[in-house]
Amino acid sequence: MSGVELKTPDQLRTMRRAGLVVAEVHRAVREAAAPGVTTGELDQLARDILARHGAGSSFLNYGAAWGYPPYPGVTCISVNEEVVHGIPGPRELVAGDLVSVDFGAIVDGFHGDAAITFGVGELSEADQRLSDVTLESLWAGIAAAHLGGRVTDISHAIEKSIRARREHYGILKDYTGHGIGSEMHQAPDVPNVGRPGRGPRIVEGLALAVEPMVTLGSAVGVTLDDEWTVVTKDGSRACHWEHTITVTPKGLWVLTAEDGGEAELAARGVPFGPLAD
Repeated sequence: MSGVELKTPDQLRTMRRAGLVVAEVHRAVREAAAPGVTTGELDQLARDILARHGAGSSFLNYGAAWGYPPYPGVTCISVNEEVVHGIPGPRELVAGDLVSVDFGAIVDGFHGDAAITFGVGELSEADQRLSDVTLESLWAGIAAAHLGGRVTDISHAIEKSIRARREHYGILKDYTGHGIGSEMHQAPDVPNVGRPGRGPRIVEGLALAVEPMVTLGSAVGVTLDDEWTVVTKDGSRACHWEHTITVTPKGLWVLTAEDGGEAELAARGVPFGPLAD
């Protein structure tokens, strides 16, 4: 496949190590988030964990090579109407905030990338439902991946999962998942909407970051003056979930899930396929 990087088994194992660092950061940040805690303090917690593992940041200074302002954090922390790329800083979290944390780690030159969404304290029913629907669409997309299939099989499964709900949700089309490996963003794109059976084939060694972004209203995102933070056009709440995955001859392996995705895949009757150490 032209332009698509295929990883060796050893490289995928390295990506799994990066993915476990990502999972550790997500767990720690979620536990630390509370009213009065700043997004900058959460970013510092993530920096401390990277340092402890001797890992690099996928995000810090990203964009400089393309003329964007160098991204100043190791996390993207997006709150409420912020969809993605929220810059951590002095903002204090308050009860009821809907928080998405996107994070990437580099181990021995290979990346892991994932995002979670959670509430500060108890969420409103609508916000909790938004997060649940987005998370379910992520797993629907992951479960649709199989050797010999096509990338848009994932896209279609995500869209179908969200469109099946009785509520109307906005699905951002301008921001997609992506290939990942020796660089954080690689070919191919992984859209969150689309017809199945299109795009590159899913083959051994391909690693993908799958990441639905869903809102309670507008499906249009607007970039703020900081040139990074994307907010919903109508100010509605937004949600972002993401995992890095690969497909092996045995089944799916979710490189950024603590259990490799075993529990969620089993619940869907999908084979779990980690590579042996």
